[in-house]
Amino acid sequence: MTASDTYYLISSPAEGMYKEKGSKFIAVAIPVFSEDEVKEQLLNIRKKYFDARHHCYAYVLGADKKNFRSNDDGEPSGSAGKPILNQIYSAELTNILVVVVRYFGGIKLGVSGLVNAYKTAAREALQVATIVECTVDDVYSIHFTYPLMNEVMRILKEEQLQPTLTRFEIDCYLELRCRKTQVNRVIERFQQIYGIKVNFLYSI
Repeated sequence: MTASDTYYLISSPAEGMYKEKGSKFIAVAIPVFSEDEVKEQLLNIRKKYFDARHHCYAYVLGADKKNFRSNDDGEPSGSAGKPILNQIYSAELTNILVVVVRYFGGIKLGVSGLVNAYKTAAREALQVATIVECTVDDVYSIHFTYPLMNEVMRILKEEQLQPTLTRFEIDCYLELRCRKTQVNRVIERFQQIYGIKVNFLYSI
């Protein structure tokens, strides 16, 4: 995760293509948010391009980009998956799967030729993708009694925050999503009010 608490992802699938000595490399970039989604999308790609010789891929997951993998799918080691992964890193993207499908043209390209082909195909797909910036947010729960309602709402208004969940029964409960770089200031304001209970739930 970067110090600025932002990360980048693609908003929708994108495709690119590269041809070399008769071989055709089709790159498909897909937004994904879990390993289960990666498996599902890989299955879809293999079904769609069932007659291709190789389906090489790389993916990166999470705002911190710590969950990643690359696969050469039968190509020489390091000649396909890693170049694809490096293109994802160069574009500073996460929550993304890039699959490069190869149709063999009858002429071997050699390891350096393969590295260039898979790298270029992946880059072509990423260059046409729509990239969006996201923030890393924390979600907190806020418990308080009705007499504290005005103070809570005042803080929310001043900080320009909208609760993601509210529940008003015997006591009041709401869940609040706040950007990580701002959360300490916001939570401290709530904690300074006697009677308000604040709990961290999870990060997004």
